[in-house]
Amino acid sequence: MSNVVVLDNGGGLLKAGQGGERNPAVVIPNCLYRPLTSKKFLHPTTTLSSTTEDLTSAAIRRPIDRGYLINPDLQRDIWSHLFTSLLHVTPSSSSLLLTEALFSLPSIQRSTDELVFEDFGFNSLYVADSPSLVHLYEASRRPYGLVSEAQCSLVVDCGFSFTHAAPVFQNFTVNYGVKRIDLGGKALTNYLKELVSYRSVNVMDETFIMDDVKEKLCFVSVDVERDLQVARKRGNDNLFRCTYVLPDGVTHTKGYVKDPEAAQRHRILTDGATPSRAVETKKETDHLEVMEKSEERKRVDLTKNEFDLTNERFLVPEMIFQPADLGMNEAGLAECIVRAVNACHPCLHPVLFQSIILTGGSTLFPRFAERLEKDLRPLVPDDYQVKITTQEDPILGVWRGGSLLASSPEYESMCVTKAEYEELGSARCRRRFFH
Repeated sequence: MSNVVVLDNGGGLLKAGQGGERNPAVVIPNCLYRPLTSKKFLHPTTTLSSTTEDLTSAAIRRPIDRGYLINPDLQRDIWSHLFTSLLHVTPSSSSLLLTEALFSLPSIQRSTDELVFEDFGFNSLYVADSPSLVHLYEASRRPYGLVSEAQCSLVVDCGFSFTHAAPVFQNFTVNYGVKRIDLGGKALTNYLKELVSYRSVNVMDETFIMDDVKEKLCFVSVDVERDLQVARKRGNDNLFRCTYVLPDGVTHTKGYVKDPEAAQRHRILTDGATPSRAVETKKETDHLEVMEKSEERKRVDLTKNEFDLTNERFLVPEMIFQPADLGMNEAGLAECIVRAVNACHPCLHPVLFQSIILTGGSTLFPRFAERLEKDLRPLVPDDYQVKITTQEDPILGVWRGGSLLASSPEYESMCVTKAEYEELGSARCRRRFFH
């Protein structure tokens, strides 16, 4: 089938486009939002990081919660805008390849099928899960690599709603081996909101702004004990301190990092320098700027329109690796991966540890893979290798796998048609998708 719409319907971002293309035509937040200047909820037409609109205290409505569709009416509204205004597709002559979270309840699956066939009238549907699509894409990129040769990988998907460690074997997700942590990008943003609101300024209503702060300033610590000591230092000796300026709605409608160079100082530490040497280096480079910077800081401080971040920058992503330290009854990511591997046949263990693929927006934090390998190595038998690959674009990896599948010769035979749905109903049709 030539006209296949591929839709990676994430809880945070919605990625959509034509099957066979390398990149989606549309990447927008899967939500409606209402800025303070508007009386009604609006559709995002681009990623909100590239909009010029003032999103201070914007209200948000999302159709997906914790990975699952909870508001089909809202999702219908968002899809209608997507298919009609952005993609310009005719559903009755198109097939839809849709991603859905693993272990979705039958009632949710039924709601999804009703949206696809009854509300939009798509000609046919294929429902895929993200790990199998990531595996397919990575295997196609390296036809002689381990993932392709062994037809086996462990996909770690750190998305907006949750984190999954999912073994994939011969393009099928091994359901009994999948382990889930109820932590994703949304939880990290909320934790950052709480920390900043407690220490500096109330930002509990500033979801879009705090997403921007998280993406620009947070990083994964490879040595938390050392970094906590550095973060306690005062003045210029604190390599982690940086300032974020909130939008004021007049001179600037978007927040920004006050001194981008200062925000990168932590790299001196993570590149292997000792704290004392790193501080000396920084003092040398900073000496000429100190007076000018302090004057500027005093001037902007008067507006109360900014806040400093120090240890929050690495404590927020730390949630994924050590949730128990924050009082959460969850396993950390390394332990989650080991449990997923141990649930599979022992013959697969060495291959799975050697073919870990990271995908999802939360894996974009600097040093993510390095820290995961450090945590994982002591938990893995010494005679096994640990190899972690981060996708070239972790946000688009699932969509690209879907695009590849949609352009394969077998795709049409894998779909459920509208006629079959009308004759057999949702439950019977779903058996074809193996989950």
